[in-house]
Amino acid sequence: MAQFTLYNKHNAPPNNDIITRVDCEHVPLCSVNDVQLRFLVPDDLTEVRTLCQEWFPIDYPLSWYEDITSSSRFFALAAVYNLAIIGLIVAEIKPYRNVNKEDKGILPDSMGRTADVGYILSLGVHRSHRRNGIGSLLLDALMNHLTTVERHAVKAIFLHTLTTNQPAIFFYEKRRFTLHSFLPYYYNIRGKGKDGFTYVTYINGGHPPWTLLDHFKHYASKLRHTGSLCVWMASRVQQMVRWFYHKLLTRFNVIE
Repeated sequence: MAQFTLYNKHNAPPNNDIITRVDCEHVPLCSVNDVQLRFLVPDDLTEVRTLCQEWFPIDYPLSWYEDITSSSRFFALAAVYNLAIIGLIVAEIKPYRNVNKEDKGILPDSMGRTADVGYILSLGVHRSHRRNGIGSLLLDALMNHLTTVERHAVKAIFLHTLTTNQPAIFFYEKRRFTLHSFLPYYYNIRGKGKDGFTYVTYINGGHPPWTLLDHFKHYASKLRHTGSLCVWMASRVQQMVRWFYHKLLTRFNVIE
């Protein structure tokens, strides 16, 4: 079973944009049982920056690396094997009202007024250790973190990915993320606009805005329930009428 031990780099142990492309062949260079998880610390900055520059086509500014390795605002978790970082997930929890315009349709307006959402900024695994379950290990850790009683206000987790990143799309769809929207020219990669997708999954009772079909199903269900209630009430009234009629006849016969 995988070790979900969280520890600080200085006290060991214990305490997305895009997933890069998966190698064609499965080369199991480590076991998930030997992988430990810990949060990033400032001393990780150089190592994390080097890895992200290898994994992702997006050029993050230095300030981004400073933030994810030092700010408690981010859920920045590393998968460590032989004292080296081989995987990374970075996510942010924020109020739904603060998400960008293109992502406003993830939740219904009524739910969004008080709800939070989790946004996966990055999820990547070192080329030598892909297809060993490291990505799933990191994503599961985030899901477990967001489905506790303390974070019940978090109703959805979403992310953006390139439309051409089939390994990432397959990874997330396999884990019950669904396509929410198409974002033309969402990315600027080396001066060129690239299309993106928004993927989302719902947790803690969250759900997408209702469509016309959802409203129809809801009212149809209510009608079915109301219909059943009416049938029950009619049968009770019928029983009462029969009882009253029987008593009346009995009394009439006695009088005669």
